[in-house]
Amino acid sequence: MDMSINTHVERAPSAATIAAAPTAVAEIDAPRRGALYRVSHDGKTSYLFGTVHVGKQAFYPLEPQVTKALAESTSLVLELDIRANDQFQVALARYARYAPGDTVRNHISPETMALLQAALAHAGMSLATMEHYKPWLLANVLVGAEIERQGYRRSNGVEQYLLNTAVQQSKPLRELESADYQLSLFDTLDDRQQEAYLRENLAELASGVSLTKTANLLDAWSHADARGIKSSWKTLTSGDTVSAEFMERTLLGKRNPEMAASIEAIMQKDQVAFVGVGLLHLVGDHGLPELLKERGYQVEQLY
Repeated sequence: MDMSINTHVERAPSAATIAAAPTAVAEIDAPRRGALYRVSHDGKTSYLFGTVHVGKQAFYPLEPQVTKALAESTSLVLELDIRANDQFQVALARYARYAPGDTVRNHISPETMALLQAALAHAGMSLATMEHYKPWLLANVLVGAEIERQGYRRSNGVEQYLLNTAVQQSKPLRELESADYQLSLFDTLDDRQQEAYLRENLAELASGVSLTKTANLLDAWSHADARGIKSSWKTLTSGDTVSAEFMERTLLGKRNPEMAASIEAIMQKDQVAFVGVGLLHLVGDHGLPELLKERGYQVEQLY
């Protein structure tokens, strides 16, 4: 089953998704997108680029400054290898599915169950095929389905474009994380938090707020709009909700220092690394650029 995970966390697409992936194309004039940094230390230079995990074919090619930086790099670094679907499926079974005989019905209130059934029906999904999954996964699947209805595809995510380009250039891929690790983070939510996470996402889907948040982030990325990017970051990490707190403390707050340490280790081995990570990891006082500065690196924002 092709599950769609939170837009700020990587995942492995199906074989059919890969077949439809954006292809690397010749360098031409293109608008600036995302955010690009140059990171230097002890005579070594690497690049840090903010990505989005869904997109449209119209996003490509990326602008020449990005494609030139990738061409000059000796390795491509991503959060994880999105082609590794087997590892994703193992992690999905470990962290997102209930044990045999158990279902989501036993973990959420009847009221939440009714809202979930309505949302699944609206998305054209069968409860019978989804009830063995946990609330956090169901929430992310429903959000992903809504994003896809708007024409955005994981197969058109920036990571797939970077991978295709790196393959053409015979560059090795290095991973910062694993599917097992990423999905395990969601499983740290207890039953109460998972139900709240589901309810919050169902409410935002029903009101259109979820789509607005995603559209604002993708629009800011597509125009390299630093102010818009920061605004989206604040929106997604602020407020008294389980979703915002989980984004701030876990998906960003916990992972950013770990990513910075991994990037440092890779830079010590590779002459020039091109690091593509989710855009929100680059924002704020605890974003990767600031954390790398704290580690003694020179970090220059190119745009």
